[in-house]
Amino acid sequence: MAANHNSQGPEGNYDPAGSTQMFRAFVEEAAPARQAPTRRQLREEQQQAGGGKKGVWLGLAALLVVVVGVAAWLALR
Repeated sequence: MAANHNSQGPEGNYDPAGSTQMFRAFVEEAAPARQAPTRRQLREEQQQAGGGKKGVWLGLAALLVVVVGVAAWLALR
């Protein structure tokens, strides 16, 4: 049976293409980027998202006041 000389086996054979070493370096560098967010970060994100919703609700309320005001002005004219 032919031996696969391009793989790194348990004996620590050299990988001439370097793909195994590059893959390991890529995985080890990428690992810290996937850390779970802390509670503080999650709370800050929720507060920022809530701030946008407040603006939308205030805008809708102002629009409703304007529409009711225009309708009342037209009705009383």
